[in-house]
Amino acid sequence: QVQLVESGGGSVQAGGSLRLSCAASGYTISRYYMGWFRQAPGKEREGVARIYTNGVDTYYADSVKGRFTISRDNAKNTLYLQMYSLKPEDTAMYYCAADLWYNRVVAGTPNYWGQGTQVTVSS
Repeated sequence: QVQLVESGGGSVQAGGSLRLSCAASGYTISRYYMGWFRQAPGKEREGVARIYTNGVDTYYADSVKGRFTISRDNAKNTLYLQMYSLKPEDTAMYYCAADLWYNRVVAGTPNYWGQGTQVTVSS
């Protein structure tokens, strides 16, 4: 059974940094396209970043471009999201997700989701 478990969330002040991790079990992530999504209270879920199976090709939402970096370590079966220069508007529950089909990650409908980790940024 595919499982994704996020960690690394927390509370930081604006300008701070956090590194989220997403540990996978039950499968090898090397074949999966993966992404990070977030959802703030009262707002729709949005895609933050996604990464190809090759670990090289990436995509970022305009709101985080230049501040966030997505990466993957297939040997450790783990996905990461390094977040710098955090802003209060980055406050949300962050989810990692995976799918064998890239289009599903793009569409925000990947088959496998983690339970989420909360990120809170205070001004």
